[in-house]
Amino acid sequence: MKKLLIILPAFNEAKIIGKVLKGLKDLNVPLKTEICVVNDGSTDKTALISRQAGATVLTHVINRGLGASLSTGLEYAKITRADFAITMDSDGQHDPSDLLNILKPLINNSADVIIGSRLLENQSEMPFLRRVNNKLFNLLTYFLFGVNTTDSLSGFRGFNSQAIRLINLKTDRMEVSNEFFTEIKHHRLRLAEVPIKVIYTPYSIAKGVKPGAVFAIIFKLLLRLLR
Repeated sequence: MKKLLIILPAFNEAKIIGKVLKGLKDLNVPLKTEICVVNDGSTDKTALISRQAGATVLTHVINRGLGASLSTGLEYAKITRADFAITMDSDGQHDPSDLLNILKPLINNSADVIIGSRLLENQSEMPFLRRVNNKLFNLLTYFLFGVNTTDSLSGFRGFNSQAIRLINLKTDRMEVSNEFFTEIKHHRLRLAEVPIKVIYTPYSIAKGVKPGAVFAIIFKLLLRLLR
């Protein structure tokens, strides 16, 4: 049976991580599935709760950032020879049932990388400033990498074994969301988007990319990519 690795980068998510993991474990996934929480230097009980829920926990001693956490998760996918990997936010923003929608085109081999887009349907559910922020990053992704996407900041992504093997992330923090697209372009990976639902709460909104952060992220992205 083929293997799926679900990767959840987590920094101080003790309040919600147990609920997120339960939602994933309740899914009827037609693959051998391992859930990997990348504990990014948390100072709360994120790691303990994750282990108690049956997840594999990989821990950074210090907080290294979203990009570093995703890189650690994908490296683990390489080591464990996962056939598919899916990344999700650990703040409760994503509906676990959407995982099956992301997985389907990977299993069918119709794409190498799937982006779960919050903006293909129900755009009104995203707060206005978030929509503006997202459009700015979508434009950035197109002008820098020549890749069209409706949701460049989505943390809900799927990868087949080829994408897992080829993608090599260099950025450590939020700029990683855009860096994925330069890897997709460089390796000529087949990209597709599927609509996903989003669950906005004051908690999940506080965890996301802040409106106005676009210029700092652009600077960091260019600085790292030009090295």
